[in-house]
Amino acid sequence: MGGNVWAQKKTKKFEKLQIEMFPKAKDGYKMVYIQLPVEKNENDLKVEFFAGIEKKVDCNRHFLIGDKKLKEVQGWGYNYYEIDSKGETGSTLMACPDQKLTLKFVSLQPEIANYNSKLPLVLYVPKDMEVRYRILRPDLMKKAVGKL
Repeated sequence: MGGNVWAQKKTKKFEKLQIEMFPKAKDGYKMVYIQLPVEKNENDLKVEFFAGIEKKVDCNRHFLIGDKKLKEVQGWGYNYYEIDSKGETGSTLMACPDQKLTLKFVSLQPEIANYNSKLPLVLYVPKDMEVRYRILRPDLMKKAVGKL
């Protein structure tokens, strides 16, 4: 008897993970990586990543203060990101009607990188920071409306 087609999971294909050539994280930092599944037309895709922390904030728009540097693994030509932040935040200065604080993910300015399933996207971040990401896929091109 055949298996239930509806119960079968669609499995993603991943390249063999290779991170041993990347340097060890320095004190107070950790290495995180994003391994992307193999996709058709990878040149059409991008990865947007956000390095940040969860923090209780008011109604203003908050952002993390820090710096991102793109570095290269010497002798390999592979790139990685080094994120520096002391966890300090900035925000807009709107008056909040209530003083209610909500737990939100507060990040540095997001970065957009090329999609590449053959290499992990490697980042070094402070130990209390996390990295979130999303895949950006092209939409059908639309025509702008003009008026004379």
